[in-house]
Amino acid sequence: MGPENDTLISEFLLLGLSEEPALQPLIFGLFLSMYLITVLGNLLIILVVSSDSHLHTPMYFFLSNLSLVDICFTSTTIPKMLWNIQTQSKVITYKGCITQLYFFLLFGGLDDFLLSVMAYDRYVAICHPLHYMVIMNPWLSGLLVLVSWITSALQSLLESLMVLQLSFCTDLEIPHFFCELKEVVQLASSDIFLNNMVMYFIAVLLGGGPLAGILYSYSKIVSSICAIPSAQGKYKAFSTCASHLSVVSLFYGTILGAYLSSAATQSSHSSAAASVMYTVVTPMLNPFIYSLRNRDIKRALKRFFGMAGTKGTIISR
Repeated sequence: MGPENDTLISEFLLLGLSEEPALQPLIFGLFLSMYLITVLGNLLIILVVSSDSHLHTPMYFFLSNLSLVDICFTSTTIPKMLWNIQTQSKVITYKGCITQLYFFLLFGGLDDFLLSVMAYDRYVAICHPLHYMVIMNPWLSGLLVLVSWITSALQSLLESLMVLQLSFCTDLEIPHFFCELKEVVQLASSDIFLNNMVMYFIAVLLGGGPLAGILYSYSKIVSSICAIPSAQGKYKAFSTCASHLSVVSLFYGTILGAYLSSAATQSSHSSAAASVMYTVVTPMLNPFIYSLRNRDIKRALKRFFGMAGTKGTIISR
């Protein structure tokens, strides 16, 4: 007779960041503000890139895809958290938890892949500038994004299906504000050895692989920049990848910080609080980093708002 399967499970309980009732309005207002800033900021980047012909290049094509993924990434977790706070409920259905888990892994993996693709784009632009448009043609750019989507979708599907094979009995409280893979697996009453092995293998392969590609790309970029004779030329070359380097540092820095924090404290609530950095704060800051540190985006924003202002004036007349 096989183990009890997940058909007996109807719901999990998300304990959130804090169980203090007095803190719930503060948490609700803070996360609602960050979510709105994230959606509006990344949506603005997408609109500006799509409407400005000067930005129809591989670099900004990847950036608009990253902004879309960041909107989806935060939308996977924050609305459910806000709804639970508003309704004073901690419940998430079993199907809802598995669905949230799948999309969280999907868009989290896409963030990772797109950052590595953008690093390759900067490598070609700085190390092979004369052949940039030949190498980074629209076909290759689209293929790189498509491969990122397919790989991330397969990875998240595999891990989600493996969670579906687990049995759960009692104590279904998740000390997090979303269905985080590791926390869900630890609640299982069946053997989780294979799940842990696959989880760590995928983390090393699909997490460490893109990071290794980013580090290799930037090692070549630094070598090429150092070979440029003029200081102005070095600055101009570095400025083309400064925004991306800042986003990469923020993304991997916050993930590493969250991991070290959870390992040091062994507290689930501390781990949940630390994960806010890469699940909420990083997607919120990405549009600001690109708009404040990128001259092309600044010019495009001025043209975009100037055009919107002109249209508004014409309509008002």
